[in-house]
Amino acid sequence: MLVNEAIGTRRSAADSDQIRRALRARYDELTVEYDEALTQSQVLRLVEVGDTAGDDQADSGTKTAERDTAQSLLRTILDRRAQFEHALSRLDEGAYGWCEGCGDSIPVERLEIFPSATTCVSCKQTRERRAA
Repeated sequence: MLVNEAIGTRRSAADSDQIRRALRARYDELTVEYDEALTQSQVLRLVEVGDTAGDDQADSGTKTAERDTAQSLLRTILDRRAQFEHALSRLDEGAYGWCEGCGDSIPVERLEIFPSATTCVSCKQTRERRAA
C-alpha cells in the first residue's frame, strides 16, 4: 500500500518507510538501467568511429538513427529517475500522495501503478488536453 487508506490522516512512519523503500528501489533500478544504456551507447560510438570505411549513405543513416535512439533512451531514463527523486522529496515533505494541481488526494490505485505520480487523474487529463 503506497498511501494510507484513510486519506486525510497522517501516514505512519512504517507506511512512509515502505513507500520510501519502494521508491528508492525503483530509483536504484533506473540508475542501473541508465548505467547499462550509457555503456551500450559508448560502445556504439566506439564501433561507429572504428568502422566507417566503405560506409554509404544508408550505413550513415542507420548509424545516426541508432545513435539518436540511444540518446533518446538515456534522456527517458534520466527523466523517469528524476520523477522518482521528486517523489522521494515529496515524501520527505509530507506531500506525497497529494495532487500538486488541486491539492486533493491521489487515488491509491494510481500511485500503485504510477508511484511517482504528482497529480490526480482529473488534473493529469486537464494537462494533457491543454498540451494537445
